[in-house]
Amino acid sequence: MGNVRSVSGANGLKSQVVEILTPQKKPSFHLWFKILLGLVFLILCFTLYSGSLTWTTSPLKGHYHRFLNWTNLLEVQFPDKIHPSTTVNLREIEETTQSHTEVPTALPTAAPTGTLYHQAYARNYHFIMNNPEVCKTKTPFLILMVPVAPGNLEARDAIRQTWGNLNLVQGEVVVTLFMLGVSKEADVQQQEKLQQENLQHQDLIQSNFIDSYLNLTIKTMVIMDWLATFCPTAAYSMKIDSDMFLNIDNLVIMLRMPGIPQVNYLTGMLMWDRPVVRSLDSKWYVSEEMYPDPSYPTYTLGMGYVFSNDLPRKYVDISMSIKPFNIEDAYIGMCMKKLGLEPTSPPNPSQFKAYAGEYNRCDYSQVITYILGSAKNLIDYWTDLKKPGPPC
Repeated sequence: MGNVRSVSGANGLKSQVVEILTPQKKPSFHLWFKILLGLVFLILCFTLYSGSLTWTTSPLKGHYHRFLNWTNLLEVQFPDKIHPSTTVNLREIEETTQSHTEVPTALPTAAPTGTLYHQAYARNYHFIMNNPEVCKTKTPFLILMVPVAPGNLEARDAIRQTWGNLNLVQGEVVVTLFMLGVSKEADVQQQEKLQQENLQHQDLIQSNFIDSYLNLTIKTMVIMDWLATFCPTAAYSMKIDSDMFLNIDNLVIMLRMPGIPQVNYLTGMLMWDRPVVRSLDSKWYVSEEMYPDPSYPTYTLGMGYVFSNDLPRKYVDISMSIKPFNIEDAYIGMCMKKLGLEPTSPPNPSQFKAYAGEYNRCDYSQVITYILGSAKNLIDYWTDLKKPGPPC
């Protein structure tokens, strides 16, 4: 019933047009004159919308918005089904007309009934599973947020047995949480399993967006909104992928080094002047409509980047004015650019590594990140690294 109400204004406007254009018996001159005036009025309103700022104060603006919100509902609920080579319909409806003070101060408690600001704006979505008390009982130095597919229990369990099992590192409180969306193949049984998993570990956060590769920007912005809403007191956060080896000791040691900023700080493996991929065959394809510039601003590779915990709220707020695209780490780079900030190179850039060759205990004892091939690799390498004796 909520959807019906949300488009009632649009339907009312449409019915007026239909009624006007419906042939009547022996129409009088006055009737035809009224018809003509009605058509001129509609054309004038459309013209104002297309080319004039006065549309923002037009009484028909609300009807138009409700109509677009209704047509956008499927795009919000199933955005991954729209191929990026099409228009994607990322309508930034309120981007230039709403004031900053009108931003919702809390997450919605019901499924979205249309796009607010744009498709990847985090507050279009709501949490269907949460652990809001995590940062109320303790103040973490570092929050590790791991985006992971709902069905990837193997990766979550491997992390729980290794770097995610540490709650106190170098004397600092560390919390690890997993961020999930909703699987397209989700059923009641899978959701019940996730509920039981969360009851056991109390480390799952689930939102109602469709969990897919094309929706990683949505997933990342939902992570940022959770941090801003439920854990603003943490000092630092890290978004780290579920296929990563993380030397958590080295990370905390780095963050405690003198001179590491406590605000406006983003670091990791920096990417400079990366060209936008325009090949339709690439998983990193981005259309010119979504991102017209030929290259991205400086950003940190999405495998694992660290940031001071004042930034999540700033990212969510500034994202209202940034058209979304499906390369999540570059999108965070755009948020930094829009904020007038730049990512910072880590004190030792060689500690943030992507792919490794063969496992080497000495090497793994000195890095912060490595991309791994499997959950079994993570358990095997971690077990070997933590065995007694010097690693080098």
